[in-house]
Amino acid sequence: MGIIYTFTDESPALATLSFLPIAQAFLSKANIKIDVSDISLAARILAAQNSYLKEEQKVEDALAKLGELVKKDGTNLIKTPNISASIPQLKAAIKELQEKGFNVPNYPDNPSNAEEEQIKENYAKVLGSAVNPVLRQGNSDRRSTNAVKEYAKANPYKVKEFSKDSKTRVSYMNDGDFFDNEKAVLIPNDGTIKLYEVVNQEKNELKSFAVSKDEILDATFMNVEKLDKFYDEQIKICKEEDILFSLHLKATMMKISDPVLFAHALKVFFKELFTEFKDEFEKLQINPNNGLSELLSKIENSNKKDEILKKYNEILEKTPISMVNSDKGITNLHVPSDVIVDASMPAMLKNGAKLWDKEGKEKDTNAVIPDKTYATIYEAVIDDLRQNGTLNPSKIGSVSNVGLMAKKAQEYGSHDKTFIANKDANYVIELDGKEIMRHEVKKGDIYRINLAKMDAIKNWIKLAEQRFEQSKEEVIFWLDEKRPSNKIMIDIIKAELANKFKILKPYDACKESLRIIRSGKNCISATGNVLRDYLTDLFPILELGTSAKMLSIVPMLNGGAMFETGAGGSAPKQVEQVIEENHLRWDSLGEFLALQSSLEYEYIHNKNQKANVLAQAFDEAISNYLEENKAPSRKAKENDNRTSHFYFALYLANALAKQNQDMQLQSFFKEVADKLNKNVDTIFNEFMQEEGKKVDLGGYYVLGQKAQEIMRPSKTLNDIINFIKESK
Repeated sequence: MGIIYTFTDESPALATLSFLPIAQAFLSKANIKIDVSDISLAARILAAQNSYLKEEQKVEDALAKLGELVKKDGTNLIKTPNISASIPQLKAAIKELQEKGFNVPNYPDNPSNAEEEQIKENYAKVLGSAVNPVLRQGNSDRRSTNAVKEYAKANPYKVKEFSKDSKTRVSYMNDGDFFDNEKAVLIPNDGTIKLYEVVNQEKNELKSFAVSKDEILDATFMNVEKLDKFYDEQIKICKEEDILFSLHLKATMMKISDPVLFAHALKVFFKELFTEFKDEFEKLQINPNNGLSELLSKIENSNKKDEILKKYNEILEKTPISMVNSDKGITNLHVPSDVIVDASMPAMLKNGAKLWDKEGKEKDTNAVIPDKTYATIYEAVIDDLRQNGTLNPSKIGSVSNVGLMAKKAQEYGSHDKTFIANKDANYVIELDGKEIMRHEVKKGDIYRINLAKMDAIKNWIKLAEQRFEQSKEEVIFWLDEKRPSNKIMIDIIKAELANKFKILKPYDACKESLRIIRSGKNCISATGNVLRDYLTDLFPILELGTSAKMLSIVPMLNGGAMFETGAGGSAPKQVEQVIEENHLRWDSLGEFLALQSSLEYEYIHNKNQKANVLAQAFDEAISNYLEENKAPSRKAKENDNRTSHFYFALYLANALAKQNQDMQLQSFFKEVADKLNKNVDTIFNEFMQEEGKKVDLGGYYVLGQKAQEIMRPSKTLNDIINFIKESK
């Protein structure tokens, strides 16, 4: 079957254009073919709207195809980070595709007929976490390797001191949130669930789906009246204490609920604006879910533009708000996908728990995370910093993660079961006609149902136990018995493991994990799906300065494996630097680690001895890469992503040339190593000649020939890679 390598978006996509030809060439000598699967946002849009394309433009649904492959034993997949698209990103990608001659339809915010309803439904499959729930047919094992951790300790990133006088705080709702309103059941038998909206005894079916015996089903809602009151209180606190208002959500992955949470914050923060210009905003069809950026764009066509901007600026003067880009006046509320909680909160915490105001000055912050379910982990870090001082990355241990995510576990699989109540009602869940749960909701409340399947849960528990046996590091399950679905899981864990490991609520688990790593030891966090996502950014960023250097293995339930190239998103700001300076600072260490693990899987699964030799050479090359500090610099005219690939290829060729397990590989790569070593200065200079100037990538969401040429500017290196490919 070989290895499948995903082509995705932004920085990882640009890096792939540079690294993949090198990887394909080297692996071809072990008789391993690397096939590419394009699951970028643009490709997903085209697949979703195939009926609007010319015959020669139509594409296969690569994501759906991968979704079937990952259920098969032997599948070996390398997954790079992709865009979890917000509506503004979706619209930008649609516009670019249209400009390139693809007749995809516009996204209809307010469908007016059946065709537009269908278009919107097709695009819904592209929004948010469209990729990961499809591919993650196994649970997650994420950690930093010993080589990476030891390098980080020896070469710690520059830490900003946390002041014990800091006014920074994490704020969440006292009541009325998803945590408080949750109810859960363990499904007693295979059957059919029906969700009804009930008003005055009238039942309107909203959703029907099959469930299995022993599946955990939970349902909850966010009370938006209490949400608005909460936001209002937090804004007042920011004014009184002169700290920045900063909203932290995940409007990409949680594509239905979090844009609405975002919109409520926007409307409360700019209450005077939305009240005074209510009729004008309705006329302009302004959707607050899409943020300030769209609002400011749409008022360009309004004859009340000057009045609106005057009021807008008055509000910004009165209330301090954190900025995404102070120079450009881009606030925390401009675009819902600009501030993603799992990346934004750790970045703030390692920055002395400060963000930036409109003048670009660092300032204490009110980090607003409405739902207390996971907000408390960040509160725990702040409390720990206040009590114990700044974390020292040269001394602290490591927190790895075993995460429950198989079969769309928990919230990340809730998108098709999330509803915004359009009237006051009772939401009633029935199993085969018998009521098992109900919630009283008000108009505008956000309601959702989550599921977790028993085989996925038991596999997760077993994976945590296996990691303990391998590492002898303490395992902590992050579960809160006051949360009904967690209480059911706790009972399952105790039945499987007795009291083998600690089970702590997230706040306490975070404090305990910090205590352990401050002592220089390591531990393992065993968590549900969302905490898996949050923690695999939080601790790597605190420990390593980045989450892009993690080893991420997903052993599939049916025997295949997926190797994710670290966390860290798709890094749009790095693409901006490429365009301005032709310098890509994306670090491909995650790709190197993933490919090494992929080769080990190939060796174990298919008994390919050459794959084992390559895997060992990868290990040595990674060590050299770290020791020689060839990671990309942030500055142009210094090492970047492309030069890092060259040096990695050099170290890999040297390792293969000196090993003696496979004499055929040794003989061939001696010649390759000789060519690379003789041309180090020439190749490096060919890269540097192209840096420091503006470039045209030929697109942002659609990368073609121009981008390929920009990412492979060294003729000398390209000739050597072609020599490897073409040699028999």
